[in-house]
Amino acid sequence: MKSVLITGCSSGFGLEIARYFLDRDWNVIATMRTSREDVLPLSPRLRVLALDVTKAQSIREAVEAAGPIDVLVNNAGIGVLGALEGMSMDTVRDVFETNTLGTIALTQAVLPQFRQRQSGVVVNVTSSVTLRALPLLAVYSASKAAVNAFTESLAYELAPFNVRACVVLPGRAPDTRFGENAQQRMEGSIPEPYAGLGQRVFEQWAQSTAITRSQDVAEAVWRAATDAAAPARIVAGEDALALAGAQ
Repeated sequence: MKSVLITGCSSGFGLEIARYFLDRDWNVIATMRTSREDVLPLSPRLRVLALDVTKAQSIREAVEAAGPIDVLVNNAGIGVLGALEGMSMDTVRDVFETNTLGTIALTQAVLPQFRQRQSGVVVNVTSSVTLRALPLLAVYSASKAAVNAFTESLAYELAPFNVRACVVLPGRAPDTRFGENAQQRMEGSIPEPYAGLGQRVFEQWAQSTAITRSQDVAEAVWRAATDAAAPARIVAGEDALALAGAQ
């Protein structure tokens, strides 16, 4: 029976990915900053661990507690919306610490066991906004685009050890906490000269009917994890596919 460690499982994509693997009889190590076992169904194949990917000690403890795994899914991330001119550098650093450095650090911690066993898969969940430039997302897009580049280069390093690395690129999902979390970081990040742009962006988003369902992302991650012939990049969601087609 195979095992998967998934980050960011308290809601949204991560929660659905954990359910998807559980339904297919995998052992699931679901991690989140504050461990909450109530968000997932009770199962002898489920363990819920606290993990803050920005803390080295938390990573060490979670990887040790998880034991051997077959797949790592780096899904934990935070959102931010706003014009760069109005954004504090503390916010910029927070976004990169979680979305980029957290992904790199946890991957580094897991790689020794994959290399030694000559098997394993790293699946990094990034974003379709890296496929086409969009306003007010410069910092968020940069944090995710860095993971795309990291993953593609890493894949070459790991190929001699029969270890794969790939990315899943979702679109915008209304059933996640991305918007809620991003809103918390928006105060003052759209200064007056950018107000008109901000209004147009939010109006366009409100009118858009194309979305990404959490199920779309879970299916894409499953394919990346279990299909050795899967492409290095898998786009997930109706709106994400539209962005990919507009490149």
